[in-house]
Amino acid sequence: MFITATRAAARRAASHCRVSSRPCRSYHSYDHPAAEGPFGAAEEAILSAAYKHVPEHGFSALALGLGARDAGYLDISPSMLPDSTFNLVRYHLVIQRQGLAGTSRILFKDQQSLGLGARVAALTWARLLGNKDIVQHWQEALAVMAQPSHVPESLKELAQLSDEIWFLSGDTAVNPSWYSKRATLSMIYTTTELFMTNDHSPGFTETNKFLTRRLEEVQSAGGAVGAVGQWTGFTFQAAINVLRSKGVGI
Repeated sequence: MFITATRAAARRAASHCRVSSRPCRSYHSYDHPAAEGPFGAAEEAILSAAYKHVPEHGFSALALGLGARDAGYLDISPSMLPDSTFNLVRYHLVIQRQGLAGTSRILFKDQQSLGLGARVAALTWARLLGNKDIVQHWQEALAVMAQPSHVPESLKELAQLSDEIWFLSGDTAVNPSWYSKRATLSMIYTTTELFMTNDHSPGFTETNKFLTRRLEEVQSAGGAVGAVGQWTGFTFQAAINVLRSKGVGI
């Protein structure tokens, strides 16, 4: 019933795009409509300033305090933000996801012949490279995201990232595979992102190889639909166990 409803919604959306003079995107934009912004004005000012300090100080109260000062607020200002450390992590997730639209235009401008799978791989890798300047702090960020109160929002952002990658890659199918493809990509992305935190190879070449192998395994398993079951065992708890084995306090 839910799939039937989403198909109907997609058809109505497509019909509206044909008759409306307003610019329209495909089903993706109706599933995740553009919002005014995930952060308020003061919060945006502090977080954007604090984000510049993350490479040196991590996703920390110190980075937030320095950001507040840079933005012209008192050092105490970050304490007024709910879940301030998590929101600094979330700020990274949001701006990196939003930046993929511009990245896709650059990546695919002169490569119109690229297949859907190649586009998904290229955008997934581009997003992973968005972590390169803060990767030394990402295990701690994952620990913050894995806290029970933050898991729902973290999973929501992961789902939106997977959806964005498929959409920007040109996926327009509205059928049961819509869900399985995004679930599979989410699992591949999270395992590769965790692998990247321990990769010291030049240019993260080992992470790139890891990502390529995971995507090839999905294809050899008969496509995204057939591979979902192989990845459902990976959860935030698995990530927590890995982080604990590395001595990260959770």
